[in-house]
Amino acid sequence: MNDNLAVGGTTPSHGVLQEATKYLQEKSIPLVEMIRPRSGNFVYNDLEIKMMEADLFEAQKMGVDGVAFGALTEDGDLDTDTMEQLIAASSGMQVVFHMAFDALADDNKKSAIDWLVDHEVDRILTHGGPLTTPIDQTLDNIKEYIDYADGRITILPGGGVNFKNADTIAEKLGVKELHGTKIIDGVNN
Repeated sequence: MNDNLAVGGTTPSHGVLQEATKYLQEKSIPLVEMIRPRSGNFVYNDLEIKMMEADLFEAQKMGVDGVAFGALTEDGDLDTDTMEQLIAASSGMQVVFHMAFDALADDNKKSAIDWLVDHEVDRILTHGGPLTTPIDQTLDNIKEYIDYADGRITILPGGGVNFKNADTIAEKLGVKELHGTKIIDGVNN
């Protein structure tokens, strides 16, 4: 769940998250919350990191099942210090490294997968390339990440997945999980 999808998603308000969590818990549907204080890049200053950490603690208190975040350095590498801090604040929740993965320098992606595996991150959400490129043109990249991960972490294809292409993408990639905003036919499409 996130707010401001038009800018890639930001952390939803406390009130929205509280009501959504309550509603979904009643239906036994897990909720993953985006932890991102602003749009733009994934390089965060100390104040933004404190805000993200506070949002993670609030998510824990509300019983959120999982959280999605990502932090990078100016050089396009994984910000391991920030990631360690945010992962520690996510105790008891699933952790998804979100599409910040696609902003990593290409040479850093495999080492990032290894680091995320070593730090028990559950999933990596990726489009496999720039969001301006249709997902059917990035499937080879996503498949490469899936093959490299080799079951150590779930690679979650997203960004452009919808009810029209979901089955084809899942079949081509051999995955059981997909991420999309219009993934169910007839629901707000």
